[in-house]
Amino acid sequence: MNESDVIQKEPLINKEKIFLWLFYIAPHHFISRIVFTITRMQGPFVKPLISWFIRKFNVDMSEAQYGENLELYETFNEFFTRSLKEGVRPVVNGINTLACPADGTVSQSGKIEQGLIFQAKGHLYTTTQLLGGDETMAKMFENGKFATIYLAPHNYHRLHMPTDARLYKMIHVPGRLFSVAPWTVEAIPRIFARNERVVCLFNTRAGPLAMVLVGAINVAAIETVWSGLITPPMGKRVSESDFSHTTKHYKKGDEMGRFNMGSTIILLMGQKVEWLQKLRPGNAVKVGELIGHFPMPQKKAVATPKVNT
Repeated sequence: MNESDVIQKEPLINKEKIFLWLFYIAPHHFISRIVFTITRMQGPFVKPLISWFIRKFNVDMSEAQYGENLELYETFNEFFTRSLKEGVRPVVNGINTLACPADGTVSQSGKIEQGLIFQAKGHLYTTTQLLGGDETMAKMFENGKFATIYLAPHNYHRLHMPTDARLYKMIHVPGRLFSVAPWTVEAIPRIFARNERVVCLFNTRAGPLAMVLVGAINVAAIETVWSGLITPPMGKRVSESDFSHTTKHYKKGDEMGRFNMGSTIILLMGQKVEWLQKLRPGNAVKVGELIGHFPMPQKKAVATPKVNT
């Protein structure tokens, strides 16, 4: 083999670098707003589009509430955010157990060390950055636990509560809309702390819980059950909604929000929580499955009164 053979076999330009460069310069929000419009349009094209998507991404429609009766979906978004048949996602029992909030694949999980969260090899970001600069909230999760779950196009896209909780605060953090596919997560530094996201803070028996709903390219909207559609509209400043004086309680397994097109959810919890081995990178998970537990507060012993005999 001579030198010219080696040169011919080596690609002149790395394809991933080209895609990465295109992602940096692409008008993320403009593209996503177009997707938002198209996925909510009605017409004869809807059923063929859904059928193509099912074949392309191997979507399991046997679990869907309407099965394979595609005529019942008037828009592509209705299909994408489809509900499931009752009972197909049983929620783990137990007061001190944690249920998986989403169908997807574990990207990373572990301990928050010195305020840093592991994204991928060579990439870290801070809890404060993820939470939109809220240092007070970040301190609540010092030495706590995190879990990052990626929702692929074929997954069920509604999100559910991992434990009983009371909503305390919601923060909308504007940002980019990079793809959160595994290869971009490995390539783009601090991607989850740069993308647009919605941070939902709860009080629970296990301590503080943050559910961070991360936007991505083509994720045309993020919704919660208490506020409805949050993105769009797109804002340029971090905005907060205070729910501390309300009584918004949610049970484990309750729906709390949804992604319109695929994305990522990040759980932040306190020191008391222990994740199961199931939350290893690359493992598939489903809503309601056991993913962790936490110790229950010990009841104070009540002294037994002495009885004179």
